[in-house]
Amino acid sequence: MAERDDSFDLFDLRVEAVIPEGKPIYCGAKAGDYFELKGEMLSMPAGQGFSIYSIAAVLPLLAAKQRPTHKNDWMTSDAEIACPDPNCASRLRILRTGKRRFSHAETTAVPLPPESGDR
Repeated sequence: MAERDDSFDLFDLRVEAVIPEGKPIYCGAKAGDYFELKGEMLSMPAGQGFSIYSIAAVLPLLAAKQRPTHKNDWMTSDAEIACPDPNCASRLRILRTGKRRFSHAETTAVPLPPESGDR
């Protein structure tokens, strides 16, 4: 029996702070601040922080943005998330920066279900 391909692709993401000039910013974000997501690993440059509230606002969308989406899906086109503080003018922009291949067997202990012809 041939070995089954268990690979899948995810996009690498970069989440950047968008800071409108002259507007009030209360979340501590600065122009140029960012973090990256590669697979399940989130990283940011040494010495740079990010508000946990800002991360919490964007976090539920990141897994969906990592996956290929239909060209007409709003998840494909919409990329900016408002700061969770309604008085703060900053936004977070989610950018797809590359694609990475993963193996199902290397990311979970749960086996793939049998294919219809594997019975």
